Amino acid sequence: MKVVNALDEQKSELEQQGEQEHQEQNQLTENKTGFVKMKKFHFIMMLFFIVFLSAGITAFSLSFGDEKVVTVGTERSEFNKLYMAYDTLKGQYFEGLDQTTLINGAIDGMVKALDDPYTDYMSVEEAKSFHNSISSSFEGIGAEIQEKEGQILIVSPIKGSPAEKAGLKPNDIIVSVDGKSLQGMTSTEAVTLIRGEKGTKVELTIQRAGSDAPIKVPIIRDEIPIETVYGEMMEDGIAKVQITSFSTNTSADLVEMLNDLQKQGMKGLVLDLRQNPGGLLEEAINISSMFVPKGKMILKVEDRNGKIKEHPSQNDGNPNFPLVVLIDKGSASASEILAAAVKESAGVSLVGEKSFGKGTVQTAKDFQDGSNIKFTTAKWLTPNGNWIHKKGIQPDVEVTLPEYASLSIINPEKELTLSSSSTEVQTAQKMLKAIGYDPGREDGFFDEATQEAVMALQTAQNLPVDGIIKGETTYKLMELLREQIQKNDTQLQKAVELLIEQMK
Repeated sequence: MKVVNALDEQKSELEQQGEQEHQEQNQLTENKTGFVKMKKFHFIMMLFFIVFLSAGITAFSLSFGDEKVVTVGTERSEFNKLYMAYDTLKGQYFEGLDQTTLINGAIDGMVKALDDPYTDYMSVEEAKSFHNSISSSFEGIGAEIQEKEGQILIVSPIKGSPAEKAGLKPNDIIVSVDGKSLQGMTSTEAVTLIRGEKGTKVELTIQRAGSDAPIKVPIIRDEIPIETVYGEMMEDGIAKVQITSFSTNTSADLVEMLNDLQKQGMKGLVLDLRQNPGGLLEEAINISSMFVPKGKMILKVEDRNGKIKEHPSQNDGNPNFPLVVLIDKGSASASEILAAAVKESAGVSLVGEKSFGKGTVQTAKDFQDGSNIKFTTAKWLTPNGNWIHKKGIQPDVEVTLPEYASLSIINPEKELTLSSSSTEVQTAQKMLKAIGYDPGREDGFFDEATQEAVMALQTAQNLPVDGIIKGETTYKLMELLREQIQKNDTQLQKAVELLIEQMK
């Protein structure tokens, strides 16, 4: 109120001066020069008062008026436009707006403007899901996803997860979740819709390359334990270890697994990184150091200024057994770091298919309210300086799985029965033939021969024998197909052949 008081004081002074002028004029002084000087003086004072009054009123309106001037951005002029947009919407939008929603939207907009599928702003709920993904367990369907060109793609289902059991595969496009389109969503927004409590149902609409139409896939969510290392002894002293992701304890679990396998007589190792979507960079470096000789390069990290930080092996990574590594199009990020490191710095052969191609490094910064921002900080290069981003790593020996390994999914809630005709019937016929129940045809028409093949399957699996593919019959059909793929794993077979040659 200091401005108001100053104005009142000036008004009082003006009134006194006006009264004095009136008295002086009534005196009719004969000194004309003096009269003119006095009039000039009062004219100047009047101008001074008008200027002062205008300045005072302006200051008052800026401080207390309806239209406020934002002073927050005076030191960061590049934000003036942002502040103006915020104030305009907050003050003039036809409905009341929530301040937090506007601010979160502004941050999200900045992130989306980067056009980087690996950089996300996460709400409090989304941030919780993100942190859970590298913890001991979480509840959901168990699939790593990624946003690419406005679509949500599956990078890889987690071993033994509901997603794997439902038949989801790398590069499947998730069109919608419970009928809600994912078009234009970030991966973290999609994760929020897909995840949920154990025992609850979620329906994904999936588009797979080679399929004519999207397929609805109902999945019952479950607890997804982050057990990342699986090992087994095979014939001829060869062991197979699968790493499904790089989580907090993966390197420690791998050491324990390898020690146990060596006690069982391991002479050669197949390290399976197929459908491994990646994870923690530190874990990838630790595991690479187990197989890369000390001092040899694991990877190089290049920052925005082109400065390169090298990461050589710190351990004596000279295993006393030969090694072959399996990769495929679901091998991404940290699994590609490991594959490139052993290939270029330890001469290890890679078998399978070209990997996914993710060559950037991300970090996460938490905000005080629990939300966070995950953003790309650098790109990583292979030991030889190659950037595999969007290119992938080519295996030394390229081997594909049998054609039936890429068959599409069948919706277990859809009934396939005699005289029906569809692409799903055709998929079912190919599955039946792959597992040993020949339907006689594979053109998508459900005839008597197909019905007989279905009934034979149901009889062998102790299912209700009605010749209809639906529900438990569909699940069992896809389960037996997965088992057949594992039995006829051409990539693993080739890796074993190479190991046997090395062991001679």
